[in-house]
Amino acid sequence: MAQISLWVDDDVKYDAEKNLDDIGISMSTAINVFLKAVIRENGIPFELAVDSFYSKENMAELERRLADLRSGRSTLKEHKLIEVDE
Repeated sequence: MAQISLWVDDDVKYDAEKNLDDIGISMSTAINVFLKAVIRENGIPFELAVDSFYSKENMAELERRLADLRSGRSTLKEHKLIEVDE
């Protein structure tokens, strides 16, 4: 067996351990599951993506809309919220 040593933010470690404990597995088991999935998937077993809200295109669109509001070319319209029962 090999040992891996790494640094993790204290809050991340605490929250992860709490969730893993609820599932009934240890941090070591969870990391082994992840590494086996990396091998099986030949890469990270989930999508890694940047939040598209902060993309260049979206930020440019938001800036354009803000400029339209400031110049008076566009206005905000009030609408009623729809409540959903859960």
